[in-house]
Amino acid sequence: MDAPLWTETHAPSLSDLPQSEVRDRLGRTVDEPMNLVLQGPPGVGKTAAVRALAREAHADPDNDLVEINVADFFSRTKKQIRQDPRFEQFLTGRSRMAKRDMISRVLKESAGYAPVSGQYKTILLDNAEHIREDFQQALRRVMEKHHRTTQFVITTRQPTKLIPPIRSRCFPVPVRAPSTDETKTILANVADAEDVEYESMALDIVASKADGNLREAILAAQSASVAGDGEITMQSAQTALSSVGHDDDLKDILETARDGDVTDARKTITTLLDDEGYEGQELLRDLLAIADKYPEEFGESDVVRLHRLAGGVDVDLAEGLDDRLHLTHLLSAWATGQHELDEEVA
Repeated sequence: MDAPLWTETHAPSLSDLPQSEVRDRLGRTVDEPMNLVLQGPPGVGKTAAVRALAREAHADPDNDLVEINVADFFSRTKKQIRQDPRFEQFLTGRSRMAKRDMISRVLKESAGYAPVSGQYKTILLDNAEHIREDFQQALRRVMEKHHRTTQFVITTRQPTKLIPPIRSRCFPVPVRAPSTDETKTILANVADAEDVEYESMALDIVASKADGNLREAILAAQSASVAGDGEITMQSAQTALSSVGHDDDLKDILETARDGDVTDARKTITTLLDDEGYEGQELLRDLLAIADKYPEEFGESDVVRLHRLAGGVDVDLAEGLDDRLHLTHLLSAWATGQHELDEEVA
């Protein structure tokens, strides 16, 4: 989609959050800031809720909300991190630093500067299940040192991966998946704001299919609007639901592997498995579907070869072996022109 994503143009305010308990808990922190852990499944609006809180609490949220996506940080190269405009000023001339030292420095420097507006700023650590224990110890020390001027908000799917000293310094905010009715209400509000006509039943199936994943539901509704020439109908919703998801990521995996960069392809696989809730066989199936969708781009013979290679991998995945390892091995074999996989993966 070339148009702006509805997930961005219709970011909710604090009062728009569908979970009443989250609205209440975050609302109480606007005037009495405290460290928070927002915990819940992917796509339910944890990051959107923190951004809504920042817009409510800070006169200048663009400067007083610092976002660090931990999963993104560690999946990028050190050069990419140093060139990020948000971090460049902290890392110039420090090319020999390890990634854990780079993120520790970014965190310390971000916590150390004075708020632009008001008495405090907010640092969001997104996808915190990826934070290693040594960095968590460094985070604990930063939280202690800057507790008067910095509010730390952590979002995670797995709060048990946070060390006890971090959890004890944060107020837990469970973020449940919204119900189908709550999701449908949000979709209707977004469609009305976009002046898009919709069939009620079409929103029903989009909301039901999303199963509490707001991000997926909103993107599916936008895709349905495009497919329906500005209307969300049953037909356009069905069309959108057959293709919505992670097509761009899946296509990128195949493209980067084909170009010989299996390491980058592996990183995206890891993100889909760890962050987006993919199962190994499901990811394999969707990769094959994307290859089938672009036979001219990938080459018909190579698409056929990918299917042949996938047969053995599907068996391994069904036996519950390492999903990441076997999918990476498949892509490596495909990229190097192998016609069959080794019997054992090294």
